[in-house]
Amino acid sequence: MVEAIDAMTKTAQVEFLGWQQVGGGLVTGVVRGDVASVQAAVTVGVQAAEGLGEVVAAHIIPKPHRGLLSILPLQKNPTS
Repeated sequence: MVEAIDAMTKTAQVEFLGWQQVGGGLVTGVVRGDVASVQAAVTVGVQAAEGLGEVVAAHIIPKPHRGLLSILPLQKNPTS
């Protein structure tokens, strides 16, 4: 996870919000930024993580509904 997040934050202008253990040895990392930056970061992060083990899924939610923001893990509400 550390290598993947490092690659993600060095590749694109994204904010690392944190990571969370999902269970069964699975973890998820959460980043925020504009859609293009997040897509680029996730692509590079997946490549980095695949070099270390199995990637189960990668998902991007562009412009999530404000109601969804309150239930996402490690969310930080935008000030704008």
